[in-house]
Amino acid sequence: MSDLILIRHGETEWSVSGRHTGRTDLPLTPDGEAEARTLAPFFEGLSPSFVLTSPLRRARHTADLAGLRDAAMDEDLCEWDYGGYEGLTTARIHETRPDWSLWTDGVPPHADGRPGESAEDVGRRADRVLARIAPLLAASQEDGVVVAHAHLLRVLTARYLGLPASEGRLFLLTTATVGRLSTEHGLPVVAGWNQRPLPRVRT
Repeated sequence: MSDLILIRHGETEWSVSGRHTGRTDLPLTPDGEAEARTLAPFFEGLSPSFVLTSPLRRARHTADLAGLRDAAMDEDLCEWDYGGYEGLTTARIHETRPDWSLWTDGVPPHADGRPGESAEDVGRRADRVLARIAPLLAASQEDGVVVAHAHLLRVLTARYLGLPASEGRLFLLTTATVGRLSTEHGLPVVAGWNQRPLPRVRT
């Protein structure tokens, strides 16, 4: 079974300030674009069996700048819908809910009526993605690639490992970094995490 490479998008204004950025479709900052370009040498000369990306532009632009221009968009790879906490920092939320945790307490509805999502809701989306790509990874000798968002990718990793979605809290993932999900003796493992990739050395 081939590996699954995970890429978090590059920096945005809200990722710098720590604001929850779910469905708000922010662009990359100039530094975020530069971060995304550093990913390109890693993929030079490689032919992933598939490339999937969130439809949000910060992920799509990261894929493009990394040289992954044939990515297919998957709605299930959108970031966690933070509902009424969209655009707020955790510190701001803690002013009124000191013990609040996204992973266990969920979010209030958005002003427009959207209910937001729980960890379990995001987990169900991650499960659908994993179910769709499992046969692709099994059938190819080339790795697959997913370009998406921090919380979504953390939940997806937890579900890949057979953990509850809320255990995504364990997998901190910074902007424009790479994770690798693999197998050892038939069991799912994390083979690399939060890495700044280096160009592959050809001999």
